[in-house]
Amino acid sequence: MLRIGQALVDAVTAHARRDHPDEACGVIAGPAGSDRPERFIPMLNAARSPTFYEFESGDLLELYRELDDLDEQVIVNYHSHTATEPYPSRTDISYASGPLADPATHYVLVSTRENGNDEGPVELRSYRILDGQVTEEPVEITTD
Repeated sequence: MLRIGQALVDAVTAHARRDHPDEACGVIAGPAGSDRPERFIPMLNAARSPTFYEFESGDLLELYRELDDLDEQVIVNYHSHTATEPYPSRTDISYASGPLADPATHYVLVSTRENGNDEGPVELRSYRILDGQVTEEPVEITTD
């Protein structure tokens, strides 16, 4: 189960709306060895695509150095889908199974297909992806 604060959900949702029609992406970090998402870190989608996201390699290197310096780890890896449901695509699954994969990471997808940049409901789901297998997990949104 992913336990996440409402302010972090709001930040992810705002980022997804702001970047629509392109996919938004980023991470939420927390203390190393924990499962507590605490620090929202929006990233630039280097692909600038409505169907694909890619972290800029330099930004990713800087992120991992910063996480190491602060004794943090990626708790949540998030991105948006702009025209489809929030379910991992084959590309998403391959990323989650790549060299930077961590089985403890929550993969959060938010779909902006209904309202795009406008206010209104979005679909948000969380998954664990291990060895190419996708398992949806419950999301508990807490008050901050």
